[in-house]
Amino acid sequence: MFDWENLRVFLAVAQAGSLSAAARRLKVDHATVSRRLGALEAQLQVRLVDRLPRACQLTEVGQRVYEVATHMEASAFAVERITRAGQSPMTGRVTVSAPPVLASHFLAGQLQRFRQAYPRVQLSIASQAHSISLGRREADIAVRLFRPTEPDSVTRKVGNMPFALYASAHYEHLRQPEQWAFIAYESGLADMPHQQWLMAVAQGRALACEVSDITTQHQAARAGAGVAGLPVFIGDNDPALQRLPFDGEPFAREIWLVVHADLRHSPLLRGVMDFLVAAMGEAFGQ
Repeated sequence: MFDWENLRVFLAVAQAGSLSAAARRLKVDHATVSRRLGALEAQLQVRLVDRLPRACQLTEVGQRVYEVATHMEASAFAVERITRAGQSPMTGRVTVSAPPVLASHFLAGQLQRFRQAYPRVQLSIASQAHSISLGRREADIAVRLFRPTEPDSVTRKVGNMPFALYASAHYEHLRQPEQWAFIAYESGLADMPHQQWLMAVAQGRALACEVSDITTQHQAARAGAGVAGLPVFIGDNDPALQRLPFDGEPFAREIWLVVHADLRHSPLLRGVMDFLVAAMGEAFGQ
């Protein structure tokens, strides 16, 4: 019987497209990936992957093995979810994936309150700009800024996160809207709803700078670099900033909570979700 860990490495190589990318995904070194892939091919006595200079390509047999192994992996994750759902109530570790704006500026501030309510639960906050897979156990619970559509999930809308314009009280053009320069996202994030709203509000006015995240936009606005579109819960609570009036449509992001259907009845996850729903309802309630 082959080693399941070797098969897991093969799956990572097939999905990532190279040994280096698979190593980063698995958080191991390149040599470990190469060794385990070679061990699996030796055990099965067949070449599964053609190692090209900058990528890996599945052989015909490798493609068939990959299709079967993908189903095996899904079943393995299902076993983990079933056992997770049956864990003792309110004891254990729970990973919550959340966009950076909520992870850094909201959830981090709730950790002490959570510890007081659930002292035997270790809450792990994963700040991630991209969506993760709950089916692959990359997190137990996810907070999203859009309505989740993945299958086998249970979702709940917990609030709205409105935005407004802010600038430092010392911004040189504070009283001259025609001179405002805006703090925007970098060009690679042009499709983000937040960026599209900001560009509509700017109406062709200058961009002061482009950055990759809201935290940097916030700091740039505090430094007087220009006008930023920030979540109200951040901007209104910063005495260094002043909210600015503007002509245009209001903007808000929906906040959704999602969990895999297999785990929706887990006492442990249910407790964490109830806490999140209550905390977010207080801050972002509809």
